[in-house]
Formats: sequence, structure tokens, C-alpha cells
Amino acid sequence: MLKDLSCPKCGAPITLENERQKLVLCGFCNATSIVDLEDRDHPRLTLEESGAIDSVKPLKAASLWGDAWKRLLKNKLAVFGLVVLAIMVLLVTIGPAIFTGLTGLTADYIPADGNLLKSFPPSWQHPMGTDEAGRDIFARVLQGGRISLAVGIISTFVSLVVGVSYGAVAGYLGGSIDNVMMRIVDIIYAIPYILVVIVLLSVFGGPNTQVLIQWLPSILAGIVVGVAVMLGAFSLYRRFFGEMAARTLGERFLRLVAGVLMASAVFVLIGAAAYLVGETGIGATLGERYKDRVNLGLSQIFLLFFALGLVSWLTMARVVRGQILSLKNQEFVLAAKATGVSTFGIIFRHLVPNALGPVIVYSTLTVPSVMLSEAFLSYLGLGVQAPYASWGSLAADGVKNIAIFPWQLIFPGVTMALTLFSLNFLGDGLRDALDPQTRKF
Repeated sequence: MLKDLSCPKCGAPITLENERQKLVLCGFCNATSIVDLEDRDHPRLTLEESGAIDSVKPLKAASLWGDAWKRLLKNKLAVFGLVVLAIMVLLVTIGPAIFTGLTGLTADYIPADGNLLKSFPPSWQHPMGTDEAGRDIFARVLQGGRISLAVGIISTFVSLVVGVSYGAVAGYLGGSIDNVMMRIVDIIYAIPYILVVIVLLSVFGGPNTQVLIQWLPSILAGIVVGVAVMLGAFSLYRRFFGEMAARTLGERFLRLVAGVLMASAVFVLIGAAAYLVGETGIGATLGERYKDRVNLGLSQIFLLFFALGLVSWLTMARVVRGQILSLKNQEFVLAAKATGVSTFGIIFRHLVPNALGPVIVYSTLTVPSVMLSEAFLSYLGLGVQAPYASWGSLAADGVKNIAIFPWQLIFPGVTMALTLFSLNFLGDGLRDALDPQTRKF
């Protein structure tokens, strides 16, 4: 605790600014005193002699992120995960180009010699062996790492944007709006999310991608108009009816009718915007123009990004909502309200930045979860399609030949497992570093 002390020269009261303060300056006689902290319960002040100030090193201000970084570096498993993850990202980023430049082999290179169209064990020429088509597994593992990490990172980013926005709005607005929004989350939670992903990939994947391209302009127009109209309707509702609860039955009924009318207007405008865009033929024109250029392999990958991100935001929304509920009654939020900051500004400029700690931790734990989901979908044949490959699809191909060619499964599986372990170690380390109350060291 900070103590009230007396100046050793004039006796004026002096209060320490922090517990690690080494020097204090008297406001009455301008005398500099040295703080003796040998007995922390009863610190003493000694008048500073000439030149003593030069021997005292100034203290650097500590920051939350600086302290968290120091705690993270003390966790050996987290540092190991961070190093392995950095090496893995470096390998999958520049590794394929270097390997191709040194050996001339690419991930989809199939030898012209018929005698080489079979799986060979690891050798100096092929460090991880080859598959049944004679393709180098090391090159395919490096190339597949790009897709696996991209699926994990991009899908996590999609879930981050949706989950943080949804949870922050629900937690701050509270009341009936919070109840409705979280009940929607509960309903979606009741459906196995992997089933939702399979349905999305089955309906919109493959040849149906051309149909999705035709619908895309109408869908985007409906979303844009819906968001704009909902924000405007909410602002008008607050302006005319206020934020306080209605006192009489007539006032409550009037507010209910106004809310129903505004919601109906929002849905009508969304449908009208989507219909008008569809009637103009923009979607049909795009579908006709790009139907021969659609790469079904790439379209499946991007659809996988969207589908996994769309269903992995639920837990993120709950985490953020809990953080916002604990922060929204703090003094800085009340000060922002008093100065006229808008609801949008309070949520995304003041509350969300203060909830970033748990969000960062959960994001690092979401990436391996999404990667495992992609591997499972690839095993079912709904993930990444040929000629592209991911660690999950490579492992799925290796399972078929595990008894004869075990290296086809071992190397992709070990690479993926090492990356997932590293991400989990890093996530645990970040949790301990950003929440000192749970740290183990």
C-alpha cells in the first residue's frame, strides 16, 4: 500500500506514487529524498546527497501486454509451440518454391515413366516417399499445409468477426434483445454443427457453385439493405420511444405495435432489394459469364472457409457476451455515455478492445478445432478436392494404404499433429499470460 511519509528536511507530508518508487520530490522545499524499501510495511525517506541521483536507475513503466509477454516467455511449452508454429508457417509459405527449385518436383507432378507410378518408401530423393501416383509426399505436405492453415486461420477470422459483433451487441443491449439473440444461439447449438457444414457443402459445393454465383448478388443486396435498415429502424425507435421501459399498458402496446411494424418493414425491404437485384439479371449474367471459369476445387475450398466459419462463432459469441456483461457498468462506459458517445462507439471502441484477452486466447484454440473439422470432412470426401490437397485429405488417402504404405499416413499425420499440439500449447500459454490469476508458474 502507498504510505503517507514526511519530508526529512521540512517535515511536509509526502505520498508515494507507487510501491516501487525510488525517489520523491517534496512540493514545499523541493528536496529530493531516497525511498528505503527494506521494510515495506514502514518505508523510510533519506535526504538525497549530491550525486546520489545518478546512481539510481529510472524505472520503466510497465504495461499489460509487456507483462503478458514476459509471462508467456516463462512458459516453456508455449514458447515451444510458438517456435514450431513459426517454423511451420515459414515452411509452408516458402518451402514449396524452394523444394521445386532444388528438385524440380511439384506437389502434383506425376512421373512420365510408368515404372515410377507407384508408392516408394522414403529416400534421399523423396524424404517422405511417394504416393501411389508417384507424387512426392514432402511436396504435397508442404502444399497441403497452406490450405490446412488457411482453412483454420480464415475460418477463425470469420467466426471472430461474427461472434465478437454478435456477442458484444447482445451483451451491451441486454434485456429482451439479449434474450432473443442468445436463444437463437441456443437453437443453433442444438443442431450438430458438423451436420450443418455437411449440408452447406452438399447443397452449394461442386457444380452447384454456379447456382450460388447467380444468387450471390441478391444475397449480398439483401444483407446490405437489411443491416442498413435495421440500424436506421433501431435509431428511430430509440429516438421516438426512448430507452426507458413503458409505464402503462397503452404505452407498452404502442411500443409493441411500432416494433412489429418496423420489423415487418425491414423484412419487406430486404426481400424487395433481393428481388430487384435478381430481376435485373445481374446474377444470371455473372453465372453465365463465369460458369466455364469456375474452378471446382478452389470453389470447394472457399466454401469450406465460409461454412466452417459460419458455424464456429457460437462459442465466441458467448465468451464475448460474458466479458461485455462484466464491463458495461464500469466507470469508463458511464463516462462515454455522459459525453454522448453512440452505442456503436461504446461497443466497438471501448468495450470490445477491453475484452480482447479472452478473444485472443479462444481464437488460438479455435484454429486447431477448425483444422480437425476440415480433416474429418476431407476423410468423408466433402473437404478439399483434387488436384488440391490438405493435411486432412492426405491423411485420408494414407489410411486406405496404411497396411502396405504406412509412410503415406505417418508423415502428413505427424505434421498435422505437431501443428495442432503447438497451437494448443500456445493457446494455454496465452490464457495463463493474459489471466495472471490462473497462471501455473
